[in-house]
Amino acid sequence: MRALISVSDKTGLVDFARNLVELGVEIVSTGGTARTLKEAGLPVTYISEVTGFPEILDGRVKTLHPAVHGGILALRTPDHLNQLKAHHITPIDIVVVNLYPFRETIARPGVTLEEAIENIDIGGPAMVRAAAKNHRYVLVVVNPARYPQVLKALAEGKVGDDLRLELAREAFAHTAAYDTAIAAYLQKQIQGDEPFPPAWHISVELAQPLRYGENPHQRAAFYRDPTVTGPCVGNAVQLAGKELSFNNILDLNAALELVREFIDPSVVIIKHNNPCGAASAGDLATAYRLAYEGDPVSAFGGIVACNRTVDKETAEQMAAIFLEAVIAPDFTPEALEILTQKANLRLLKTGPLTVRSTDRLDIRKVNGGLLIQEADLELTRPDEVRVVTEKQPSEEQLAEMAFAMAVVKHVKSNAIVVTRNRQLIGVGAGQMNRVGAARIALEQAGEKARGAVLASDAFFPFRDTVDEAAKAGIAAIIQPGGSLRDEESIAACNEYGIAMVFTGMRHFKH
Repeated sequence: MRALISVSDKTGLVDFARNLVELGVEIVSTGGTARTLKEAGLPVTYISEVTGFPEILDGRVKTLHPAVHGGILALRTPDHLNQLKAHHITPIDIVVVNLYPFRETIARPGVTLEEAIENIDIGGPAMVRAAAKNHRYVLVVVNPARYPQVLKALAEGKVGDDLRLELAREAFAHTAAYDTAIAAYLQKQIQGDEPFPPAWHISVELAQPLRYGENPHQRAAFYRDPTVTGPCVGNAVQLAGKELSFNNILDLNAALELVREFIDPSVVIIKHNNPCGAASAGDLATAYRLAYEGDPVSAFGGIVACNRTVDKETAEQMAAIFLEAVIAPDFTPEALEILTQKANLRLLKTGPLTVRSTDRLDIRKVNGGLLIQEADLELTRPDEVRVVTEKQPSEEQLAEMAFAMAVVKHVKSNAIVVTRNRQLIGVGAGQMNRVGAARIALEQAGEKARGAVLASDAFFPFRDTVDEAAKAGIAAIIQPGGSLRDEESIAACNEYGIAMVFTGMRHFKH
């Protein structure tokens, strides 16, 4: 047997090649791979000895030759084998190739277009695709993790059709992902930060199969985008607990994206993709207590996100109730010791939330297509709002409004939240009309609503939401504005002595 080996990722290369040699396989190789194998004392035939032609054009052309591709593509039929013999071509039975590190190259700061182009592999994809096409006769290996499986099959003489087909599928996926990365990079050179190219290409990798989807009768899996860097659910490391479920991942993402809106120590508790608790305070333990006390009933079985390292005091509070998962930048050893005593509690570490991840798009599947939009990363600052009422909000109220608007942005629309002292005390989520959402939020807040702030994700179509807020004792309102009946809502606030500001920025979350 003859194997052609030319790899960028040299993980496990020498041991794999040594085992092939012990199985009687002749190794043909190129460039740096050949040097590595030679230095390890392994017999290697240089590709130029096979082609009878030297590597030229700085290595751009070395495997694009009939002696290589004829050996890979030939069917093991009498006709093809006779043609190989006539042209002195030896069949190639194993192709072990992975490609130039294009993604790693473009990830380097300051990389030029010329450098990126030079790291586009040509011969590698051609060999991989040829071998995958002819997988009935040629084993193609693009992933070093496959080396033990391939060696075992070869040693036992049991290289079955199923293995060959699976390796071919993996090979085509490898070249497809490679081409996707190149297309995306070149598109960015043309369009800059414009996120919507004429054709959408994305390549994601299976992170883990899931037991089921939103419901037990739905099959599901979680795929990770390898191009995304920075702290996010996709890059989080699970430290403890049961395997994540489909709903866990959705809720962990919702919790993390909300908690990262805040600068001060903050905690968010998510239930069914909506916040049931949220608070900011001087320390994380206090923030957790306030978030929990905002709705203790709904917090049971919730998903918790923190924007600071979980410490012993916070962990002790968390351990007092049943939680599904906790995601945070990190956990102190004492906190881990406490929380890992709850064997099923999932703990995920993101690293510091000082920067956002590089993922800037929101992608949703509909039947027959994708809806793609820029992620809603904007948030109105207190100094950017417009006061529209006679009553002027205090500095404290403006800061509270900013907190409330950050929370309502992450609540399913129609959305109303009520907050006080940077604590979420009332939520109306996903209602078909805005006044209905307001009534739910205000009823939940109860007496705590007196002197509190109410935030709305979109404008008030009628004054009825203001009327309900006044009955509950709301002192200040923040909303985008923009309704044809804004003046009615403003007049109502003036009647009740409520301060109201407009942000000019809607935050629908369907």
